[in-house]
Amino acid sequence: MTSILSIDRPRAAREVVATVRLAFPLVLGQLSAIGMNLIDTVLAGHLDAHTLGAVALGSNVWVLAIIVIIGMMMSLQPSISQLHGAERNEDIGPLFRQALWLAVPLGIFLGLATAWLGPLLFGIIGVEASLVADASAFLGAVAWGAPALSVFFVLRGLSEGMGRTRPTMYFSVLGLVLLGPLGYILMYGALGVPRLGAFGCGVATAIVLWLQCIAFAVYLARRSTYRDLGLLERFDRPRLRAIGELLHIGGPIAITLLMEAGLFVAVGLTIGKLGTDIIASHQIAINIASVAFMVPLGIAMATTVRVGHSRGRNDIQGVRLAGAVGLLLTLGVQIVSATILFSIPSQIASLYTTDTAVIALVAQLLTLAAIFQLSDGIQAASNGALRGLKDTRVPMLITGFAYWAVGMPAGLWLAFRADFGVRGMWMGLIAGLSVAAVLLTRRFWRLANRLQV
Repeated sequence: MTSILSIDRPRAAREVVATVRLAFPLVLGQLSAIGMNLIDTVLAGHLDAHTLGAVALGSNVWVLAIIVIIGMMMSLQPSISQLHGAERNEDIGPLFRQALWLAVPLGIFLGLATAWLGPLLFGIIGVEASLVADASAFLGAVAWGAPALSVFFVLRGLSEGMGRTRPTMYFSVLGLVLLGPLGYILMYGALGVPRLGAFGCGVATAIVLWLQCIAFAVYLARRSTYRDLGLLERFDRPRLRAIGELLHIGGPIAITLLMEAGLFVAVGLTIGKLGTDIIASHQIAINIASVAFMVPLGIAMATTVRVGHSRGRNDIQGVRLAGAVGLLLTLGVQIVSATILFSIPSQIASLYTTDTAVIALVAQLLTLAAIFQLSDGIQAASNGALRGLKDTRVPMLITGFAYWAVGMPAGLWLAFRADFGVRGMWMGLIAGLSVAAVLLTRRFWRLANRLQV
């Protein structure tokens, strides 16, 4: 980063402003996505415990499909950003059409796989028969939304890659606004609609996903900025080379996201033997940490775009500056986040529960969460910068090593051998995320310093 010190301050200030402008709508969009999951949970929980259990079970399977879709379609963002930065906008339309050839079959396949594998998995685990029926009904309904979600992320990748992130915010908030009333009508039964419970939750989510997708498509079709790209001006047959390039970039991203999600799922399952209060405290603390993570995640997505634009126009100094600004902004917001979590953990925990024992446990975990705010944010920002360079395979290996060769073994040893319990598992998370942060940051600067005009 020493070469960044020679950059003139006005340019650095412009980069900060550009990154913040891109990141702010993305943060709101990510928070809206979490809000949709919260609405499902709240509606199900107020209906009855059985429905909440069925929706929770189904959601744990559905989220795997979501992660694969997000990871695969994230390949479009750096590809579009480099084309846009190189002023090759005439190539954006053809790439967009090839992305649709990837997205639609992927969405259909994952929808079918979700509806089929979910009940099979529930049977293997030994879930109660009554829950299996309703959780499977939820999956069978929500699976219809998988193609819409896949296309939505193509539309999102196109817009974000061009540096326009507000549409992501618009249509994510739209989904949040629509899901509440629609979910209530279908789950509880209103306006002549029968009470559909968990199945109604799945139907409502699928409908909202299609409405988001259609609204985004109409928006792009009507805006002159996108219309000039000729996105659907002609029919293109699938081109294996173009689709293969998207898979080459997106596949490792999807695997990385699955490994990260798998780590947190594994931690949650591992502590299941430690008691009800510990499970509840862990769930609350993870939820709080996940909400806090949306800010650095938004900055990371914006960093991908800024790095991609600079790389596309062969502005090597711009690549380094965009990466540095993304990392420094992330460091700043994570210091604030860590300070809040460290200062008032009990007050934050009390927003979720009135159980004093659980509040005390959550407060302990939030103190540890305050520590990993820095490493979690930095690893996300570095990964975002690397995606801007279309570097995804080595980061996949790095995160796999950090999470599963360092984080998980360290957590297990600290939890059960050193008798730290759930705190030990969280210390393992800190170790894994810290290793990932160091190695990914080092990877970005090595690549950035090797770039040639």
